[in-house]
Amino acid sequence: MDTPTEPSSSDDFLLEDVMATLAIKMGQVSSIATPAPRKASSRSPRKVKQIRIDYEDQPTTTHDMAGGDGYSLASNWFTSKLAQLIIANRITRSQVAVFLYVASGQKRGTGVASFTQQEITDALNEEVSKQPGGKPITRPTVNRAVKSLCEYGWLETAGYGRIQLNVRLWFSGNSDAQRDVLEQIAADHDNDPDGFPYRIGPGNLSHQETFDFPDFDTRPTKRDVAG
Repeated sequence: MDTPTEPSSSDDFLLEDVMATLAIKMGQVSSIATPAPRKASSRSPRKVKQIRIDYEDQPTTTHDMAGGDGYSLASNWFTSKLAQLIIANRITRSQVAVFLYVASGQKRGTGVASFTQQEITDALNEEVSKQPGGKPITRPTVNRAVKSLCEYGWLETAGYGRIQLNVRLWFSGNSDAQRDVLEQIAADHDNDPDGFPYRIGPGNLSHQETFDFPDFDTRPTKRDVAG
């Protein structure tokens, strides 16, 4: 009768221990045969203390968005109020156009878009230039729109042709990046709960449930028209 051979090292004991422990973890003890007793070795076998099994998440698919500019996330509350403001003529089409264009151009993970007012003007006029008799937007109109949007708390000028978007309204990036940007913006404004980016107009809103600005009028004045 053959005599069982002694393992050449404690690695065989370690492997058997690993397999036995793994079988218990996987609920398959019955499918693993109990190893036969072995002769004592001069070197004590190592005992498995823990087995760790890591599961890799399935890779997420990307959204199928038109164009090659990626996508941003927008507040549903804000988009619904934006629609209501347009119908109520509380904001001008120039203000809406400028905001949407700036929002679409923010650098991912920063909430910052790099545009001069002339670049915004030229970009917004691309479709108008294709239509005979179309009325293009002018740079002074873009300038006024940017100023109004800053008053509303939707945008903030950041110098050197940079525009900071209120990332609570519209953001390109994940939630971790948004949190970091919000913390930085709040710190730059002394964490003022009534300042940017928490004050959202037109008018002053204490909550995000309703827009309440009975005395606010964004219709162009004679001075604006003349300018």
